[in-house]
Amino acid sequence: MRVEFAVAAAVMSLALSVAAQKEMHMVHAKGSFDIKMTPAEPTDFEKANDITRVTSDKTWHGDFEGVSHGEMITGSTASTGSMAYVAIERMTGKLNGRQGSFTFSHRATMMKGDAPSAGELSVMVVPNSGTGELTGLTGSFLIHIDAQGKHTWTFDYSLP
Repeated sequence: MRVEFAVAAAVMSLALSVAAQKEMHMVHAKGSFDIKMTPAEPTDFEKANDITRVTSDKTWHGDFEGVSHGEMITGSTASTGSMAYVAIERMTGKLNGRQGSFTFSHRATMMKGDAPSAGELSVMVVPNSGTGELTGLTGSFLIHIDAQGKHTWTFDYSLP
């Protein structure tokens, strides 16, 4: 009896998992954005340690139409040329026609003088940050910067 129950439970669990995967399919979105970055007044600690705080305001075009506001902290090491940034960015608008907001978490490392694509970049949707029609949004995001400095993006995401 216990074995039959365990087998039945495993089959139900697998069936529910397959059903959930069918409901959550990945979508590929793309577009561009315009950005205005404003440096914050540095603290003594930031001045002494090559750290910069910046606010960002973006206007998004393409499969996501909207605006975002973010806070970024950058750090660098002059002797080696290594650089990094972390940021939190709140997005508000329409993603392929679905209205809402969500938050991105950014983390990147790079070397001074390298192409922007040479470093490591991770931009992910903060879990459970979606609102409105974007509730349940998950996904990862890439930023592309061309030789003229134009910013484009791709976003692989899923929604329930």
